[in-house]
Amino acid sequence: MRIDKYLWCIRVAKTRSIAADHCKAEKVQVNNELIKASRELKINDVITVKKGPIYFRFQVLGIPVSRIGAKLVSTYAKDVTTEEELLKLERIRLQQTYERPRGLGRPTKRERRVLDDFMDGEFDDLDQIAE
Repeated sequence: MRIDKYLWCIRVAKTRSIAADHCKAEKVQVNNELIKASRELKINDVITVKKGPIYFRFQVLGIPVSRIGAKLVSTYAKDVTTEEELLKLERIRLQQTYERPRGLGRPTKRERRVLDDFMDGEFDDLDQIAE
């Protein structure tokens, strides 16, 4: 099976064309070699896919006939991503979930409504500002 089709089948890429684009952009390696999207895979090949700053690694356990459900991915591919890369992914996720201090940055939808009411002079209760 072609590498671009395999990446689509095991749900690494959302579409086959995105998988092919990853190959063209040299973000996919098989057994530590840069490859084209047409490269045929064999059992026990190790695929390295760069998504953002993280290098995900998968070992080919089987070749699916077509795109498979998420629950069946583990029968066709084994995730062998290193601990170091997983820790890097976790650090990135923690940075993205950082909550901004109140009053800094863009106002939320609720804060914007309160601000609009205040500016229009329709604001009666000053206690709503503190909420």
